[in-house]
Amino acid sequence: MSRQKKAATDKAYNVDIIEKNTGNTLFSREFTKKTAVVCLSGAAVILIAVIYLLIAFTPIRVTIPGYPDATTRNEAVINAIRIDSLETIISRWEFYAENLSRVVDGKEPLNLDTLIVREREAVPEEEIARLSSRDSLFRSSIGASEPFEVSGRKRELDIDGVQFFTPLKGVVSRGYEPVIHPYIDITAPSGSMVKSVLDGTVVFAEWSDEYGYTIIIQHEGGIISVCRHNRKLLRKAGDKVAAGAPISLVGSTGAHISGDHLHFELWHRGELVDPTRYISF
Repeated sequence: MSRQKKAATDKAYNVDIIEKNTGNTLFSREFTKKTAVVCLSGAAVILIAVIYLLIAFTPIRVTIPGYPDATTRNEAVINAIRIDSLETIISRWEFYAENLSRVVDGKEPLNLDTLIVREREAVPEEEIARLSSRDSLFRSSIGASEPFEVSGRKRELDIDGVQFFTPLKGVVSRGYEPVIHPYIDITAPSGSMVKSVLDGTVVFAEWSDEYGYTIIIQHEGGIISVCRHNRKLLRKAGDKVAAGAPISLVGSTGAHISGDHLHFELWHRGELVDPTRYISF
């Protein structure tokens, strides 16, 4: 029985290709079943390898549904960088608020080393709640006080009815974003004149390592305007200014600055508001 099976396996076959008109043999090959199985298996392996190489190392792979192309991968990388940058900015604002609250409370501000370490760690929910509470108290203190008694008596004006003077004619390079950028950046040539948006009193006009030359003006109705990164200040604390009066020159002073521009903040009753809603730039 085994001999019969072996004989059947070893049985030879012949494949011939013969020209029809002349009868000449163009190709002749003898093979067995075992040889045929080995050849077909080898051919299948080679075919699979060729397909894999084509998909893995040629642009053909991008035609596969769902496979990310170069544009998609670049967008993913850019989005990851943006998310990381936003997280860093949010963390900086939280600790900026914490330092302001510490100064108001008469405590020592956090040092730079502490800030760097805290930025790299996840901030606990309890810490965020505490910072939010202190920040609210700080905002309330700003809205409730007039250290230079600008108006003599408090007048709660509706900001929508206030006629503001444009502080600087330029291009708004970055708009107001409530969480990560609650102010606007106005790009203009270095030395351009910055003007007061309303009548008021200068309550702060000094140098800051982070924001460069900064001037803060208190106006009636709980309105405060802040101009940062100036090249030069034209007023000092305690000066009375009129709407449209020059107060500083545009520059690029302070840390984290890229090009000449004006960092402009507008406060109303202790809250930061979008300046573009009330002022035409």
